[in-house]
Amino acid sequence: MFDLAPHPSAPVKRTPTAETFRLGRDRGMPPPLLGDPSEYLVELTDDNDPANAKSWPISRKMRAACVLGFDTLVASWGSSVYSASVEPVSELFGVSRTVAILGLTLYVCGFATGPLAWGPLSELYGRKMPVIVACFVFTCFIFAAATAKDMQTLMLCRFFAGVFASCPLAVVGAAFADLFGNATRGIAIAFFSALVFLGPFISPIVGAFITQSYLGWRWTEYITGIMGALALTLDILFLEETYLKTNLQRRAANIRKETQNFAIHHISEEEVVTPDDLVRKHLLLPVKLLFLEPIVFLMTLYTAFIYGILYLFLEAYPIVFAEKRGINPAVATLPYIGLIIGVLIGCGIVVAFEPRYNRRLEANGGIPVPEDRLLPMMIGAVLFPIGLFWFAWTGNYESVHWLAPTFSGLLTGAGILTIFLQALNYLVDAYLMVAASTIAANTFLRSFFGAGFPLFAVQMFHNLGVEWAGSLLGFLAVAFLPIPFLFYIFGKRLRKFSRYAPTDFGPKPPSDEEIAAEPKEDELPAE
Repeated sequence: MFDLAPHPSAPVKRTPTAETFRLGRDRGMPPPLLGDPSEYLVELTDDNDPANAKSWPISRKMRAACVLGFDTLVASWGSSVYSASVEPVSELFGVSRTVAILGLTLYVCGFATGPLAWGPLSELYGRKMPVIVACFVFTCFIFAAATAKDMQTLMLCRFFAGVFASCPLAVVGAAFADLFGNATRGIAIAFFSALVFLGPFISPIVGAFITQSYLGWRWTEYITGIMGALALTLDILFLEETYLKTNLQRRAANIRKETQNFAIHHISEEEVVTPDDLVRKHLLLPVKLLFLEPIVFLMTLYTAFIYGILYLFLEAYPIVFAEKRGINPAVATLPYIGLIIGVLIGCGIVVAFEPRYNRRLEANGGIPVPEDRLLPMMIGAVLFPIGLFWFAWTGNYESVHWLAPTFSGLLTGAGILTIFLQALNYLVDAYLMVAASTIAANTFLRSFFGAGFPLFAVQMFHNLGVEWAGSLLGFLAVAFLPIPFLFYIFGKRLRKFSRYAPTDFGPKPPSDEEIAAEPKEDELPAE
């Protein structure tokens, strides 16, 4: 869903050819530049260089983080606000409920396909431009969905809205990595992840009350479009570029214009991106990682299951609270508040473990300790199935007070966030050099789980009953439960067999103090 810590590969070098280049009439190549070519490179001037977003004042960082956080909230909001529109859309266009649910499914399918483009674009053109373009097009498609006159138009608009909504999910995590260092990045990413999960739980509540009011289901899309327009305005007015490479490229371009010295450039401008490189790096590598790396496959399968449950709840909760207990459909969405509080509890658990992780990171010389990311995930892996069984066996009986299944959301919500977030953090730390491709593989598979689970949720809960449908999910959660414990014990050993997960970073480079303390050659005693 998002790149937590991108690690770009080395620049791609063009293979020299035997071609003789000419610059004009009777003019061949000029003589090589005088001096060291590295003198023409634009780099950071000091630790406080504003091109490096990590050096910004905290107020400037928070302004960018809040704008990007709102972008993320709007994107995730748009996915599930449609759940309240399923019944009226089914009646209006004369289709089955399952077909009407495709408006939700196709939006989440867009989450799977969009990052394949947005990730590379953010590496080439920075974070700001893709976010602004995507936000504008997303808003257009959402308004088009609100005015759709037939089912085909609505479905297509929802799909393409999802494709462009996936941009913040793919780019904002990378922007947070630009803004925050190792000591604070975990907390920032926890905040970002909470927004990713809060959106799908808040919007069904709002959407249900809108749909039931005189406004009707179309206003669920109109309000989402208005939120998208507001996000676009905030992006244009307040969002600054955070990507170091893009900022230095722009600085080099300005210096070239001012000085007319066209040899000045940033090292990234020497890169040559070929179609073959794009295919291997952005399309084939994620597939290889997914199916050839056991850590990536099992972690991705676990997070895909969690993501599927997230969207399955959009169909299961109305069955438990509206159908079983006869609660008004809009009021029956209020139990999502239990899940919302649970997500916030999960966020608190992750933040509470950050100081411990930072101490381990410092003790390891700044080199990530992937297995330490799994401790909060272990807690979530235990809480999650307990919450599912609690929901299943209290939600099935009308005689049980509605607060009982509602409170199960405290455990399931906390489990969802801790498992999902720490699994992604673990994959990034374990696969540093190919982190973007690892997250792309994870995003691709889990988005299809999120798209598919709502399609069979109603039939499963009706045919098996709430108690056994929920228990089936609980048993599956128990089957996944050992994964973080096994990787905590055997993960480092398993990574040693991987081509992509480095375990030996070589000797730690000497610090500046150690270098300064070394005797100079002319200070060495004479023999």
